[in-house]
Amino acid sequence: MKSPLLQFTEKGIYCEAAKIYLDPWKPVDKAIISHGHADHSRWGHKQYITHHRNIPIIQHRLGDISVSGKDWGETFVVNGVKFSLHPAGHIIGSSQIRVEHQGEVWVFTGDYKIEDDGLCTPYENIKCNTFITECTFGLPAFKWLPQEEVFKDINTWWSQNQAEGKTSILFGYSLGKAQRLLKYLDTSIGKIFTHGAVENMTSVLRPLVDLPETHLITKETKKEELSGNIVIAPPSAHGSTWIRKMVPFVTATASGWMAFRGARRRRAIDKGFVLSDHCDWDGLLESIQATGAEKVICTHGYTDIFSKYLRELGYDARTESTQYEGEMSEINASETENTEVA
Repeated sequence: MKSPLLQFTEKGIYCEAAKIYLDPWKPVDKAIISHGHADHSRWGHKQYITHHRNIPIIQHRLGDISVSGKDWGETFVVNGVKFSLHPAGHIIGSSQIRVEHQGEVWVFTGDYKIEDDGLCTPYENIKCNTFITECTFGLPAFKWLPQEEVFKDINTWWSQNQAEGKTSILFGYSLGKAQRLLKYLDTSIGKIFTHGAVENMTSVLRPLVDLPETHLITKETKKEELSGNIVIAPPSAHGSTWIRKMVPFVTATASGWMAFRGARRRRAIDKGFVLSDHCDWDGLLESIQATGAEKVICTHGYTDIFSKYLRELGYDARTESTQYEGEMSEINASETENTEVA
């Protein structure tokens, strides 16, 4: 019995035929990287292959690395195995990785969402035999509203806080979520200020996307400058001494986890906006059906529940353990990389 085209090993997802790993979590010789979040792109590999829009992101995070870039749909062959990268719709430069060998096609999604956010290249359906999917929000309780409705609520919240003379502090992961928030904030309300981690990553991404003007908060920033305006900061800034100069302020988090009652209270924030860069329940099922895959491997999130449901639908579905965190990385990340704290 031949080995599967992709295997789950202690170092990561491995293609033995090509001697190459996909988003490995331990140092390897050659790695194909789906996107720039820290749980998928780690330091220590000898050679990185990724989409060219992801190169400045991982170079910013990882420093001096050996990396080559590919275009969407560009086929590259390693030891007779065909690989190509396809839009995942998760964040800027995020890819699904298609692997083809001896008539068999596998697709590894990395992280993905099917809603077009107007910021990153929209998700592409790819036909395959085996589909390796995240299921971060693989419960029927997770059902996203269109982002237009969410951003209308965010801008209304900001405007109301301004009318009360309060600064609005909105938490979102510095890579991906922060830029999505920036793109749709209504700048007619006021100025957008940023935490150092957000500002540094946004500076890296500005050549790739159109984003509004932002103002970095430094030690010289006065409390009066912030009043009535909005601050975009990583979740790690919540509860820190950094936000003391912003009193009086109102806090909010933008995350898929805000769909859970009690999540906002546990994180001691004033407001929660349900906004995720991952698929909801319906999005996962829709994308899986579109692949035409017979086999589905669930890697992180509600793997047991979601794979059980897929089996009930007739799929050959199972789970595999990985070190990917999904949207939990937005909450748990220390975000100390290149951070300027004032």
